[in-house]
Amino acid sequence: MRKFEPILVALVAVLTAPGWSQANGASTAPLPLAGPGKVIASDDAPDNDDRMLTPPPVSGQPFPTVPLSEERSNYLYGGLAFTSAYTDNVLGAVNGRPLSDVSYSLAPMLTLDQTTPRAHELLTYAPGFTFYQRTSARDEADQNASLNFDYRLSPHVSFSAIDRFQKSSNVFSNPDFVSAGTISGSTQPANFSVIPPVANLLINLGNATLTYQFGLNEMMGVNGTFANLHFANLAEVPGLYDASSQAGSAFFSYRVAPGHYVGTIYQYQRLVSYPTAGSLETQTNAALLFYTYCPSRWFSVSFFGGPQYANTVQPQPQPLLKGWTPAAGTSASWQGRMTALAVSYSHSVAGSGGLIEAVHMDNASASLRQQITKTLTGTVAGAYVQNDLLSSAILGFNSGHSIAATASLQQRLGQHFTVQLGYTRLHQSYSNVAVISLAPDTNREFFTLSYQFSRPLGK
Repeated sequence: MRKFEPILVALVAVLTAPGWSQANGASTAPLPLAGPGKVIASDDAPDNDDRMLTPPPVSGQPFPTVPLSEERSNYLYGGLAFTSAYTDNVLGAVNGRPLSDVSYSLAPMLTLDQTTPRAHELLTYAPGFTFYQRTSARDEADQNASLNFDYRLSPHVSFSAIDRFQKSSNVFSNPDFVSAGTISGSTQPANFSVIPPVANLLINLGNATLTYQFGLNEMMGVNGTFANLHFANLAEVPGLYDASSQAGSAFFSYRVAPGHYVGTIYQYQRLVSYPTAGSLETQTNAALLFYTYCPSRWFSVSFFGGPQYANTVQPQPQPLLKGWTPAAGTSASWQGRMTALAVSYSHSVAGSGGLIEAVHMDNASASLRQQITKTLTGTVAGAYVQNDLLSSAILGFNSGHSIAATASLQQRLGQHFTVQLGYTRLHQSYSNVAVISLAPDTNREFFTLSYQFSRPLGK
């Protein structure tokens, strides 16, 4: 299904906007995608009033990527950011050589972060405008959006939802690979690891989880996710294709001791890619076990693993491809007063990410954010993804990998202004993707000047 039907009707949020300074005090406001949501817990404190946490393998929520000193809620944030970036490879190889360019982006932003005794809402909207000096044909107006919502329906029933939408041409605006705000312990990671040069694209991600604690130490729940990738003009990205995925799971979690959780997961996925003619569909079923140690909402370590069965329908006259494969992963998150750290690794059958079909994906990612002084913050994030096509021998296509890392420093200037300097390095190896194979390396240096105001809610 190529159409995008985001859950957000009128609200669309920034997926990869630069950091914004906080209006007062020594802390800074969260990055739009790394806001202070209750990302691994359904409560502010673990085992509070005997309520259980929702472990990361089944919560579907990203880990926090800001230190506790930067957390604030019940605020309305607004602002404007100007970014200038130099990229040495914006179109892939042109006449055998990469083409460099300088881009300018202007991004107004509005964020609502509200917490009540039963709910937490984080909503952000930011239309953006991107201009290129040499490749002006790729100039465009961007739309970026995010909604994070947690709600306790009753003392024992909780609901959480995430929806993110992005329309952009920025080579480094991918929300799940180079971004530091989307690391999670999920057993169903979305695959957006194949990053084309400047190309107009649409990305939509959604997740919803419903949990029910039916005993002192027993919880059950269901989870649903979807991911859509659409290129506005496939001629801009030869070798890449549209893709979509839907997944659902049901789980049981048992608290064996305070902070210790074990459980089982049944998981189903439908992974579709859209080559030039027709489509390729893979369906998977998995039975997984997991263990989580989470002594507080500021620290968790999780492991999961089990068998996964994949069934791929090939174009005729090729036969059906079926087989068993292991699925496994681990993750950890720590949120200190001045430091936030998140790491994860997973191996599973996942969506194509723009390749011709679904893949065996090995995905390792990490993010570190450190408040160095009262006004200076540093961030380092990186990821490695290996994509092995399920039927590469039959289709005659090769697998590949992507490696990306970003480092940045953010300096607050007074109450309203922030300056950010950063560098991103991207290396990709996909011999059958023409837009990438001739120019696999990309370097980007960027400078951002932003202005932000904040207003407390209810005051």
